[in-house]
Amino acid sequence: MLKKIMSGGQTGVDRAALDAAIAAGLAHGGWCPKGRLSEDGMVPSYYLLDETPRSGYLQRTAWNVRDSDGTLIIARRGLSGGSRYTRECALYAARPVMIVQPEDRDVSSAIYGWIVRHGLATLNVAGPRASSDPDIYAEARSIVEAFIGCDRRNTPEGF
Repeated sequence: MLKKIMSGGQTGVDRAALDAAIAAGLAHGGWCPKGRLSEDGMVPSYYLLDETPRSGYLQRTAWNVRDSDGTLIIARRGLSGGSRYTRECALYAARPVMIVQPEDRDVSSAIYGWIVRHGLATLNVAGPRASSDPDIYAEARSIVEAFIGCDRRNTPEGF
């Protein structure tokens, strides 16, 4: 059963995942850079994120991978920049990693099945920022809401 969504609070996929968790009443958290750095200024304080000692993105990416049971990357095209680094961190840490494209068929069901197979309770969600893919927020939020819904429908009461 999924218990928590983590991300770094960047615009785009990160915030879509956090917003979906908040809307569903699911715990959320993660690491963001010192000063709550993001491309639009500061990560809003209503996201329950801890700051890393450094102001760059690499440490928060590595720590979100480290502190989760697995990582989901939602990206439209080949991985680049932070998404590629996230995958590298997950592989290095020997954590399960799944990469999906928003247009993949039955993507939410596939993600839910992957979560169950790996027994993931804390999921790190990553992907491109809004400036590199302006439509990714809405698509990622819909995907995350759908697999949270699958998890809730298939988890017995009291768990």
